[in-house]
Amino acid sequence: MKFKKSLLLLLSFVLLLGILAACSGGKKTSDEPKDGKKGTEQKAEGPQMGGTLTGAMDTAPSGQFNPIFYEEAYEANIIDFIYEGLVGQDENLEFIPSLAKEWTFNDDQSEVTFKLQENAKWHDGEPFTADDVVFTYKMLASPGYIEAGGIRTYIAENLLGYDEYSTGASQEFQGVVKVDDHTVTFKFKEPNVKALGDAAFPIIPEHIFGSMDIADMPSAPESREAGKVIGTGPFKFTEMVQGEQYVLAKNADYWQGEPYLDQVVWKVVDQAVILGLLENGEIDFVADPNGFAAADYETVAAMPNIEIVEQPDFGYQIMGFMMNHGPIMDKSKWKENPKVKDPKVRQAIAYAIDREALMEGLFYGKGSVINSPIATQFDAYDDKNPPQYKHDPDQAKKLLDEAGYVDKDGDGFREDPQGNKWVLNLNYPLGNKDRERSAPIIQEFLQEVGIQVELVQPKEAAVYFEDLDVNSDGWDLFLIGWSLASDDPDPGGIWRSDVPYNYPRWNNEAADAKLVEANKPPEAFDKAYRNEKLSEWQVMFGEDLPAVILYAKNKLWAYNKRLQGVEVLPYRFHNNPHKWYVTE
Repeated sequence: MKFKKSLLLLLSFVLLLGILAACSGGKKTSDEPKDGKKGTEQKAEGPQMGGTLTGAMDTAPSGQFNPIFYEEAYEANIIDFIYEGLVGQDENLEFIPSLAKEWTFNDDQSEVTFKLQENAKWHDGEPFTADDVVFTYKMLASPGYIEAGGIRTYIAENLLGYDEYSTGASQEFQGVVKVDDHTVTFKFKEPNVKALGDAAFPIIPEHIFGSMDIADMPSAPESREAGKVIGTGPFKFTEMVQGEQYVLAKNADYWQGEPYLDQVVWKVVDQAVILGLLENGEIDFVADPNGFAAADYETVAAMPNIEIVEQPDFGYQIMGFMMNHGPIMDKSKWKENPKVKDPKVRQAIAYAIDREALMEGLFYGKGSVINSPIATQFDAYDDKNPPQYKHDPDQAKKLLDEAGYVDKDGDGFREDPQGNKWVLNLNYPLGNKDRERSAPIIQEFLQEVGIQVELVQPKEAAVYFEDLDVNSDGWDLFLIGWSLASDDPDPGGIWRSDVPYNYPRWNNEAADAKLVEANKPPEAFDKAYRNEKLSEWQVMFGEDLPAVILYAKNKLWAYNKRLQGVEVLPYRFHNNPHKWYVTE
């Protein structure tokens, strides 16, 4: 019981910190109106030109600002202001025009033709045309894209001729075809239920990258340096102090109209000081990817100048099992990890972790425990049929006993079926405080059922994710979070065995085949049919269990009330920033 005791002490300490923070920030003053409203409401003055807005994120972007190569949500904070796709989404996740003003499908939905905006320009004044669209998708399908570090092959793999072109068997790219300067047609191998989602990817400029070898693109100044990154979006990337500050200046010639703000500045700020800076007005908003901590909710709510946005996260945190070791994209070199190969072991670990306590202790219940890696905002999410893995230490011990993992030497920890010492290592990165706090609590839960866990010294996020990619041969367990795409519930971009994000090296042919079945036309155009197949896949995931879905905490975003024009989406705070303006 010593583990349980120390766990409760740790959770109590975290709760105490939140209570102290709430007390320090929630004191009422004589200036607070008796009706409970905080502060004086801003008088509506209408949109005004000018001003600088400052946002905060707790981790520095790694420095890759090319949409076809970036990997992190921190880089997306910059990219989303610079680049645009042909289509966007609204608050109901319905597709809406962006760089394409309209589109039409052919009869069997194997082709979709887009009419492009005729007044859109790149930041350097060059016109945006169909050539840029063709070029972007050609790069995603290009031989050498994966070798150059590209991880988004799933965006292009449904296109006609993708297999032949990506392998070099054909020199002709058939998937995206220019009709004229402002018309482009996407052609798919077969009718595609995800056609609009596939066409939503940010477009990059051919006149900037067209003369480069794809191997040189990730390191090119045009992918990394302020002043040289060129998009069509409402803001230009103009200045940067790497790891500290990133400046976006308005694109006065933006095709949807000149932005009201002069600048949006991103500052990299330690989580510990973000709230103080928010309260005194040194930063104006904190949003993606981590927002502010649930422990600080009452403190932020008591700030009269701050507005809170709370909504379910479009993603989740996992503890992954390193099921195989070896290069992610070369299954022929994978070697099974004997320490976690038995599904009963993985299931026992899921039962051992009290995810409800983890959620309540760390996030004050502001979130949810989910059992499937599909966002709950999609109606394809199945909350009934997959295994639920409610906290049950006795069931965990029973499964471990059945699998032959028992304590043979009486030291309180189980040995493997051969009688050898059995120690699992748990890896996690620095920077995300939630993960840093979760790791020792998970260790406690697992040790309570006799599983010895060693916490590996955490590394900076950039190093950690690089190691997860190419240097994880000794890993057993790892913590990571996923922000999901909002365009389609298909989980294949992360969980298929042949994709670059398959960090557990999960190799389940039946699960792969079920995803193919869920997307295969014409049946896949029937939503009920598709949801049924995705439900069957979710059950497979839960039974084979390449990862424990720990929690999906609520997004907690905050912004200064001087910022007007905010229209948050279910998956993103910075929506239509050209409409943002400040009142002072």
